[in-house]
Amino acid sequence: MNCLQTADLFHRFAGQDVLRGVSMQVPAGSIYGFLGPNGAGKTTTLRLILGLLRRQRGEIRIFGKRLDADRLDILRRVGSLIESPSVYDHLTAAENLRLLQLMHRCPRARIGEVLERVGLAGTGRKRAKQFSLGMRQRLAIAAALLHRPSLLILDEPTNGLDPLGIIEIRKLLIDLNRRHGCTIVVSSHLLPEIEKIATHVGILGQGRLLFQGAVGELRQGRSVHDDFETIFLDLLKEPA
Repeated sequence: MNCLQTADLFHRFAGQDVLRGVSMQVPAGSIYGFLGPNGAGKTTTLRLILGLLRRQRGEIRIFGKRLDADRLDILRRVGSLIESPSVYDHLTAAENLRLLQLMHRCPRARIGEVLERVGLAGTGRKRAKQFSLGMRQRLAIAAALLHRPSLLILDEPTNGLDPLGIIEIRKLLIDLNRRHGCTIVVSSHLLPEIEKIATHVGILGQGRLLFQGAVGELRQGRSVHDDFETIFLDLLKEPA
């Protein structure tokens, strides 16, 4: 069963085709690595899925429901981080999450739980304007996790993190998936990281899905010496 699927998504900006018939299938309980070079259409696809862009053509279903028919009900069960983290600079990490906790009506204890999970529990009275890019990214991930989403959509979640931070976020995503059953769609340009965590992969090039399926299927017919990067680059060379 698919947690998320799109059918024949097309999208145009300024007279240019950005997406050309994208049909994603994200199995429930999977970690779906969404890959592609800059300008391939990854962020546009994710923004459409979250209702942040108006759909021009195609269909989007999440939890078996059509997004345009059940948008509010669907999005209550979705957590997301798209592009730059959005935080209030004059507030602390806990104060930022307090606003969201009131909106989501989830237990206040969740604030401390998610801050602990992303490594921000010790920030105390420090204002978000004093945070590094990596800390702001962690806070945005904490916000996405606050209401215990069934589907988590992350666009470049390790952006700005140091190697230790990347490892911690990797462990967090694996834990959310395996222990809590959260389906995760993660867009990243860090191929080795996606290779470490993904169960399924979608590779986008020039607005088209060049491959979609389980990671094991990606390697079928390939040399044992071909690494993830080599396979990815070979797919991008194939005619769209």
